[in-house]
Amino acid sequence: MTLLIGFLLIVIFMLALDLGVFHRKAHEVSLREAWTWTFVWIGIAIVFGGWLFYTQGSTAATEYASVYFIEKALAIDNVFVFSLVFAYFAIPLKYQHKVLFWGILGAIFFRAVFIVAGVSLLENFGWVYYVFGAFLVYTGWMMYKNIGKDESLEENKTIRWLERRLPITQDISSGKFTKRINGKLFFTPLFIALIFIELSDIVFAVDSVAASFAYSRDPYIIFYANIMAILGLRSLYFVLANLIDRFYYLKHGLSFMLVFIGAKMILGDVYKMPIWMSLGTIILVILISVLYSFYKTKPSSSKHV
Repeated sequence: MTLLIGFLLIVIFMLALDLGVFHRKAHEVSLREAWTWTFVWIGIAIVFGGWLFYTQGSTAATEYASVYFIEKALAIDNVFVFSLVFAYFAIPLKYQHKVLFWGILGAIFFRAVFIVAGVSLLENFGWVYYVFGAFLVYTGWMMYKNIGKDESLEENKTIRWLERRLPITQDISSGKFTKRINGKLFFTPLFIALIFIELSDIVFAVDSVAASFAYSRDPYIIFYANIMAILGLRSLYFVLANLIDRFYYLKHGLSFMLVFIGAKMILGDVYKMPIWMSLGTIILVILISVLYSFYKTKPSSSKHV
C-alpha cells in the first residue's frame, strides 16, 4: 500500500507540474518539447521498474516491464485515433494538449476500474481467463481485417449522436470546453473531441487490460504499468503526429500481437511459454513492422506494397 500511495503521489505531482507549470498557457507543443517529455516519462517508468526490482524482486520487475511494453505498443493505436479526431474537429495544435491531458485523467480512471473488475472476475471465475484470450484473438483478427479501410469520422454514429443532442458552437477561439452565448451554455468542439477520445479509450482499455493479465495477475503491477504507459501517451502523440502515415504496417504487427497473446492465454495449460520468449517475440514483431513501414514508405516510394 505504501508503494501505491507513493506511486500515486508521483503521478499527481507530475500531472500538476505538467498542467500547472509547463502548459499553464495554451501553446503549440514543439517536437523538441514532445521528445523531452517522452524521454522523461520513459525514464520515470524505467526508474520505477528498477525500484520494483529492488523491493519486490525480478519476477515483479519482469512482469511490470512486459505489461508496460505491451501497453506502450497498443498506445500507438490511440495515436491514430487522436490524429483522426483532431483533424475532423479542426482542433488547433495549441489546444490539443489540453484535450489530451483531461483525456488521460479519464483513461487512468477507466483503467483502474477495468483492472479491479478483471481481478474480481478471475478470482471468482477462473474460466474468464480463457474468455479474455479468445477476446484478444478476435480483436486482433478484426484489426487485421479492417486494415486499409476508410477510417473517416464523417459517418461516426457516436459523434452524430452527440451533435444531435448537445447544443454546440463551432467557436473554438476561447480554447475552453464550454461557451455561454446569450446566457445559454454551449459545448465547443474541444468537448466533443474529449468525449469521443474518452469513449474510444474505454474500448482500448478492454484490450489492454485483458492482454495485461497474460503477463501478471498482480493488480498493482498491472496498474503501475498501464498508468506509466498512458502518462507518456500525450507526448508520444506529438512526436508521432506527423509520422502517422509512415506506420502503415504497424497495425499488422499489433494485430499479430493481440492474436499471439490471446493464443498464449488459451493454450497456457498445454504449453506455458516463458515470459522472455513471449515478450521477445512481441518486441521482434513490433520492431519489424515499424522498420518495414518506414522502409516501404520512404519519400521515394510512390505507394505501399
